[in-house]
Amino acid sequence: MKKLYFKVLAYSVLGGFFFFTSCKKDGFLGQTQTSNLTENTVFTDSANTVSFLANIYSNVGFSAAAGRFTYGPILSPTPNGGIDAASDEAEVSASAGSTALAFETGTINAAVVTDDAYKNCYTNIRSVNQLLKNLPQAPINSFVKTQMKAEARFLRAWYYSILVKHYGGVHLLGDSIYTYTDKIPAGRNTYADCVNYILTECDAAGQDLPTAQSGVNYGRASKGACLALKSRVLLYAASPLFNGQSIGEGKTVGLAGYPDSDPKRWQLAEQAAAAVISTGMYSLNVDNATAPGFGFQKLFTKRVNTEYIFQLMRPTGNVDLENLWQPPTRTGKNGAFPLQGLVDAFPMSNGKLITDPSSGYNPNDPYANRDPRLNYSIIHDQTPLQIRLASGTSPINIFVGKYNGNTTGPDAVHVGTTTGYYTNKMLDPAAVANDFEHRTDRCLPLIRYAEILLNYAEAANEYEGPTGAVYSAVEAIRQREGLNPYQLPTGLNQTEMRGVIQNERRIELAFEEHRFWDVRRWKIADQTDNITTKGMEVDRDGAAVAYKQFDVRKRNFRKAMYLWPFPQSEVAKSPELIQNPGY
Repeated sequence: MKKLYFKVLAYSVLGGFFFFTSCKKDGFLGQTQTSNLTENTVFTDSANTVSFLANIYSNVGFSAAAGRFTYGPILSPTPNGGIDAASDEAEVSASAGSTALAFETGTINAAVVTDDAYKNCYTNIRSVNQLLKNLPQAPINSFVKTQMKAEARFLRAWYYSILVKHYGGVHLLGDSIYTYTDKIPAGRNTYADCVNYILTECDAAGQDLPTAQSGVNYGRASKGACLALKSRVLLYAASPLFNGQSIGEGKTVGLAGYPDSDPKRWQLAEQAAAAVISTGMYSLNVDNATAPGFGFQKLFTKRVNTEYIFQLMRPTGNVDLENLWQPPTRTGKNGAFPLQGLVDAFPMSNGKLITDPSSGYNPNDPYANRDPRLNYSIIHDQTPLQIRLASGTSPINIFVGKYNGNTTGPDAVHVGTTTGYYTNKMLDPAAVANDFEHRTDRCLPLIRYAEILLNYAEAANEYEGPTGAVYSAVEAIRQREGLNPYQLPTGLNQTEMRGVIQNERRIELAFEEHRFWDVRRWKIADQTDNITTKGMEVDRDGAAVAYKQFDVRKRNFRKAMYLWPFPQSEVAKSPELIQNPGY
């Protein structure tokens, strides 16, 4: 499918004059050809109109991208992590300037924060409005137009949901399209306005979309995606951060969240998650026969599966994550490195936390008999990985010293990784970075069914307490992961169940853009992010081995960091744009 790219001549996030270009590359050094496509020529051609919508889809995963944050020269920046590196999941790959590092050190401010959330979301929202304006005249049959309009409205809601989780209340454009000659309003709508708008758009879009997409339409918006986005937005809206003037002050009261606190918001979140579950269209990918928890690993290698509700489609034969997360011997680079705190959050294979004296945890053999998700999510010393340009696997030598004829090498702690770990989550075990022989057809999850089950469990527990349905939702995930026994202890109270659910979210959804937002909406980031992070050094001398934790970085968190600052470049454009508190 041909894709349209927009080059901005006069740019403003909320409106501007766009010059349309199409890009064609003939070979690696092919020349880029620029044409003078106009709004009229784009929307009077059916192929161009379809490509215009496809281009809006192409950015849906930017917020969750593993290489989202970069450092170095503006013209050739180098990734050093995604939102995982701005949380207690991982450490940036290089101690150089980036938004992730600024969040780690507590130095984030309006002058240094990336503007990608603000810019990308409003650019795509404007594109949706252009499509909706011109779609009625496009030479496309009415059924397809109806589908395209519904997809576009979902995408508009999707981009607003990204804005809201970053900033709280933002300016709602409605269907307006501003040009560079217009006075562009920048005043923020309330948090409640924004939540209600997203819900309304999802409801309207869902009426004209199939419950799930299949075939050539797999990856496009569906009614299920609309319901799932509502589930996520309502869960956030019910959470402590956004209830009862949690951090808002002065002019930001009502912008940073609801001025009041209403427990019934948890009921709405519970009902929204239940609506996704009740469609019967989605299920966990289960395979404990091949190996305990194998369905969890296999899920992320399957391009089409029943667990993905909304996903970022990628070209077949990609190695996107391998290029970032695999160790140097596989030529991966510039992805963030997992922290010891995340490793310690994975329970034993019997479901008990390693802090439980009866769990069987052995600090002298810390990776033995653990929740299978640990090995599927984290590369630790001696994890086997596919060899580049050859068949078979070989262990990753992260140790310091000598073992099995090997000595400290390029993958070692303090050499290739600053924490003693690399990320394995969502990697295809048959794929290798920069290897044309070993690639994957994977796409990347943006909303999956496991999240919905955890959304339901959390909302229901907060509203009703630990009912049987709450137990069932959590235990379904633990059963899929191959825990034995997978059942939770009976008689948990609401606080205890809350702790279980929060830890399940931490390990089940690791590296999928959840932890950063979860600790904020729970309003516990002042505890989870005001820490000295830890790594693991494995010292080997033949058969002798010692495991030593070490300090990685002192993290700092301040109250302002519960929301992002609006970029200073945007605040400077209009006194109507009220900055978030603390910035």
